[in-house]
Amino acid sequence: MTAVSAAPAEVLRTAYQKSVASYWNAEQDPVNLRLGDVDGLYHHHYGIGEVDLSVLEGPEATREARIIAEMHRLETAQADVLLDHLGDIRPHDRLLDAGCGRGGSSIMANQRFGCEVDGVSISQKQVDFANDQASRRGVSDKVRYHFRNMLDTGFETGSRRAIWNNESTMYVDLVELFAEHARQLEFGGRYVTITGCYNDVTGGRSKAVAQIDQHYTCNIHPRSAYFKAMTANGLVPISVVDLTAQTIPYWELRAKSSVATGVEDPFLTAYREGSFHYLLIAADRV
Repeated sequence: MTAVSAAPAEVLRTAYQKSVASYWNAEQDPVNLRLGDVDGLYHHHYGIGEVDLSVLEGPEATREARIIAEMHRLETAQADVLLDHLGDIRPHDRLLDAGCGRGGSSIMANQRFGCEVDGVSISQKQVDFANDQASRRGVSDKVRYHFRNMLDTGFETGSRRAIWNNESTMYVDLVELFAEHARQLEFGGRYVTITGCYNDVTGGRSKAVAQIDQHYTCNIHPRSAYFKAMTANGLVPISVVDLTAQTIPYWELRAKSSVATGVEDPFLTAYREGSFHYLLIAADRV
């Protein structure tokens, strides 16, 4: 097992970071927990792909369980698409899941590539939960979660073959984030993010995007900010995929479920009006 460097002494450095950590430490949302209970992969992101509408048919007594399982399938499919873009990963490589949530994507990366994966979160509760899941699966020797700040992880320079953010970039300054990622990536290493970003062409945050920000205590960035911050830090995009149309069916299904949180309408409005995009960006460290 590879040694892991010591964490910086102070993880939560601003009042905003402390408020975000408090939000996620208190979070017990069924839309995250009940979906993860399906197979033990707990995600903190959304889904993509064609919905199997047959889940809305059949016995009423099992309808909700079918919807939950289908939503989880779509969220796992989203993580698979992200992992597809990490490039040529070998068992000896080391990966970083930045803003790992309850750790589902890290588990999937280890299952696929057989390599070591470290996840970081500023929520101690998420970290403890994720480490327990890794232990239950018998992979805690290769999949480890840490209470660390993704803007200053303490991991070794050039130690990572690939790093990803799955819907977590809206909590941080992008220039700071990509500088830290670039530091940790080896030359030619791959960075991938899937994120929601607002459309510069529409002239700022729409009302619906502002409602999403308020719901999650986040700060959604404009699309252009990602490419400017990557360019400033030696990250050159190799693939940009607009997943907006592919995620709308997930949100339509979620709106019909018992785990809807009230944020479904702002997401659907923002996507449909074109003020909000769901993008995958893959970039190489040069």
